Amino acid sequence: MAAILTVSGLTRSFYGVQALRGVDFTVSAGTITALIGPNGAGKTTAFQCISGVVPPDGGHVVFDGQDITGWRPDLITQAGLTRTFQIARGISRLSVLDNLLLYARAQPGEGLFAALSGRGRDAEEAARLRALAIARRLNLTRVLSQPASDLSGGQKKLLEIGRALMAKPRMILLDEPIAGVNPTLADEIAEHLRTLCREGVTFLVIEHHMDLIARLCDPVIVMAEGRRLTEGSFAEVAGNPLVQEAYLGRRRFA
Repeated sequence: MAAILTVSGLTRSFYGVQALRGVDFTVSAGTITALIGPNGAGKTTAFQCISGVVPPDGGHVVFDGQDITGWRPDLITQAGLTRTFQIARGISRLSVLDNLLLYARAQPGEGLFAALSGRGRDAEEAARLRALAIARRLNLTRVLSQPASDLSGGQKKLLEIGRALMAKPRMILLDEPIAGVNPTLADEIAEHLRTLCREGVTFLVIEHHMDLIARLCDPVIVMAEGRRLTEGSFAEVAGNPLVQEAYLGRRRFA
């Protein structure tokens, strides 16, 4: 399968400490790829550089054939690459519906031309219909009018995914999508991701729950000390002595 994301030679330092030391990996279109490693491996920093939250010091990020290195996050989102965060970033006082609408893509704004042409009203209605459809597929319809602060931890994770979907992405970076989520809802989230992947959305997933990685992700990329250590199926990386040493202190995956 063709690569939709290519990361090459990515470096980033913070106050003299190297978080990324020339990271190289690719993500193939149509996959749910995992990015795992011990704390401090550089996974989150890689996400930050890919999504434009922080600029890399060196290297390149190519998405869908475009070099997006150093682009602003909004431009990266418009290009079709979105992300979620480990700690849900929904605006707590706004309703679930309004949180979804905030992430609608290509809003024409309130300019005079939009008002006179009717494009503003058309776009607003299209965004509302998309938000309702996403809420239905993620089982958020019954909480649409509730403020985001009232949601359970699992519902907030679903809202994060829904907000990312509002931008009509080709690829989503998922940062710990089931952290703090009960097992039943975690299974539901996993099934949503499988369905979305079948529909053409590619995922790169950071997650510490190895049971989810084993069931959901292939391939698995392992990072350690700011570098890509290895890559393969879950069984291959779990049985790799270098991974056992770097990631689990020589203990095998459960």
